Amino acid sequence: MIYGYIRVSTDRQTVENQRFEITRFAETEGLEVDGWIEETISGTKAVNKRKLGELLETIEEGDLIICSELSRLGRSLFMIMDILNQCMEQGVRVWTVKEGYRLGDDIQSKVLAFAFGLSAEIERNLISQRTKEALARRRQEGVTLGRPVGRRSAVVKLSGYEQDIRAMLDAGITKAEIARRYHVHRATVGRFIETRMADSDAAIDTGTNRTTDAGARPDVGGAM
Repeated sequence: MIYGYIRVSTDRQTVENQRFEITRFAETEGLEVDGWIEETISGTKAVNKRKLGELLETIEEGDLIICSELSRLGRSLFMIMDILNQCMEQGVRVWTVKEGYRLGDDIQSKVLAFAFGLSAEIERNLISQRTKEALARRRQEGVTLGRPVGRRSAVVKLSGYEQDIRAMLDAGITKAEIARRYHVHRATVGRFIETRMADSDAAIDTGTNRTTDAGARPDVGGAM
């Protein structure tokens, strides 16, 4: 089966340009598109929330997906790599019109599959290493890890990444993208931001106020 995949981010964008490009490309290659997958959705959405995810669940070895360019698959490098890696593991070919990529059974594709898998593994290891370092730092600071009975956990999966997450939010990165980077559910990121990070910010503000007040009293006393 040969599938043409079209994704646009807004209703104002037309699918006709992508359809035309894919159709003309297929005719040049002597191919005929058997099915079309069209969706109007942001590329930052999780793959399993998109029609593309449904296609990847049903597609079979030897099938071909044609898209106008790789950016139609996703908006982040890691998302695109994950999709391509999944396709190559299933024996599914992915061709692009503009870049001229042909990911399939050749040696180049196998090298790319190895690179994609290695990159994903490195990302997981880096996250694990940073988590361990954060926990070790908290132990050195005398923080008791673990949850007392009847109390919520003091350390959760995203603990130690508050500054990184805050920087990503300031940079306009979505919660869904942050969730993918740390391999957690988007709801987990939302709860962490609303509870843990909000509590941390409040504690910092309160501590700052206390320090200011305490520092002000000796000055007043000295002036007297």
